[in-house]
Amino acid sequence: MRELNMAIKYFQDTMMRMRYSSIPTVAAPHTLTLGGACELSLHADKVVAAAETYIGLVEFGVGVIPGGGGSKEMALRASDSFRKNDVELNVLQEYFLTIGMAKVAKSAYEAYDLGILQQGKDVVVVNADQQIAIAKKHAILIAESGYTKPMARKDVKVLGKQALGMFLVGTDAMEAAQYISEHDKKLPIKLAYVMAGGDLSQPSYVLSNTF
Repeated sequence: MRELNMAIKYFQDTMMRMRYSSIPTVAAPHTLTLGGACELSLHADKVVAAAETYIGLVEFGVGVIPGGGGSKEMALRASDSFRKNDVELNVLQEYFLTIGMAKVAKSAYEAYDLGILQQGKDVVVVNADQQIAIAKKHAILIAESGYTKPMARKDVKVLGKQALGMFLVGTDAMEAAQYISEHDKKLPIKLAYVMAGGDLSQPSYVLSNTF
């Protein structure tokens, strides 16, 4: 168990070093980009994806939650998607289900719909032969535009017990209907705790590199 915990921490630390690197990071995913490979893309400054990219956080399919910061990153993106008068719980639930149902985008374009790629930041390349060259150009452009090391954000809104309660009611209902077993329920509960920001008594703003 100690070795496993060390491996998880090493992977998480690697992702955070990349996210807060002093030089720009550009990911160029193609074909199968699943699990940890997807998490790496989530933490890059920019993604230059091949159109034929199958990307997603599939860890639920093997009985674990994303361990390299993918759950945190999806919660952060949910926070960025909150709009005035939105039902924030519904927005967060969509991101929760992306992980909980191990959804895989069947193309880079579909990855925008899942929140894995971001409009206005990430790009899709149709000609795979040009992908690396285009990714390199973007990296140089970002660097020459006066890139500065990102700072930890303080504006990430997590919903705490409000979201945690909703997710727990949902898992209890699924168990009662015999869709999942008592053991199966443990996994979504763990994911819910992460994406809700823990059992905070009320919605709060937290640091992007601590929750």
